Amino acid sequence: MIKLIKPYISFDEVKEDFEDIFESGWFTKGKFVEEFRTEIKKYTGTKYAYLTTSATTALTMALKVLNIKENDEVIVSDFSFPATANVVEEIGAIPIFADVSLETYNMLPSELENKITEKTKAVIFVDALGNPSGISEIKDICKKYDLPLIEDGACAIGSSERNIKCGNIADITCFSFHPRKLLTTGEGGAITFNNKEYVDFFEVKLNHGAKVENGKFDFIDFGYNYRLPELQAVMGIKQFKKLDNIVKTRNVIRDDYLKRITSLGFKIQNICNEVIYNVQSLVFSVPSTVNRDDLVVYLRENGIETTIGTYCLSGTTYYKNKYNDVQKNAEFLENNTITFPCYDGVDVEYIAKKIKEYL
Repeated sequence: MIKLIKPYISFDEVKEDFEDIFESGWFTKGKFVEEFRTEIKKYTGTKYAYLTTSATTALTMALKVLNIKENDEVIVSDFSFPATANVVEEIGAIPIFADVSLETYNMLPSELENKITEKTKAVIFVDALGNPSGISEIKDICKKYDLPLIEDGACAIGSSERNIKCGNIADITCFSFHPRKLLTTGEGGAITFNNKEYVDFFEVKLNHGAKVENGKFDFIDFGYNYRLPELQAVMGIKQFKKLDNIVKTRNVIRDDYLKRITSLGFKIQNICNEVIYNVQSLVFSVPSTVNRDDLVVYLRENGIETTIGTYCLSGTTYYKNKYNDVQKNAEFLENNTITFPCYDGVDVEYIAKKIKEYL
């Protein structure tokens, strides 16, 4: 099977540091976690970074630091994994789904402006499949209406727009280090921001509500254990050292696909000018004559793992039943996009051959 993705990390790379951790017995809140935080800040150019157990917990904390409350409205990009809307729903706020571009798959500026009301308290822009195209324009609109912008950068580590890395564009950015991501720690996430006023919140809330003074704990608030362990931090550190090369290689593979299958009617996700794309997921819309689901099955039968692009959040059963506000572009993209394998050594020629055979 040609797998959809392979991790850019091997046991040999982490073995020595793993042994150090086991010998020390220091499995959490140690030197590797601090080093990983430093690497994230250095790479993205942000002042502050905190590690979490996932992008989902990172997004939850982003909403909490902004004091989003029950019945507040949060405008959300509609083409994403359900976690983007679930965190809004979980705290009792109302996700307002903004439709996306059929070209970039990202939130349309016109949709955002049309859906802002007096109840709107924040905007969550999703770098769809790692592509930040258009986030700067969305940021300008948020400034116009004095709304905080959260970047769901779950897929976007290594991407940038206008020479600014994802993680340093929005007011708060949330990353994922899930196994499907090109920088993985197994599970895990991170929050980045530049506002010093948020620091005390995260220091306390991510430490069970504790504040430490003169070596003594005082639990001044309720809080959470969303900590990333030392072993996982080591994995992240090792991959940061080669992240830019990974991004370059994946773009070469993307170009190979373009040469081989665009002439067959497949249309690739558009990347705007001034954008560096990490090619987190290599996604095409299928020709109008092709049934995407049938193609996925055919390719799997021929040893090639593929999947859909991602989901129309407003069209999922839960959100459709509750809000009945399905966004048409996002719905089209869920039904007509396909993700192809993209990593070092993937046999693009064979995959293109099987696509041609199917057609």
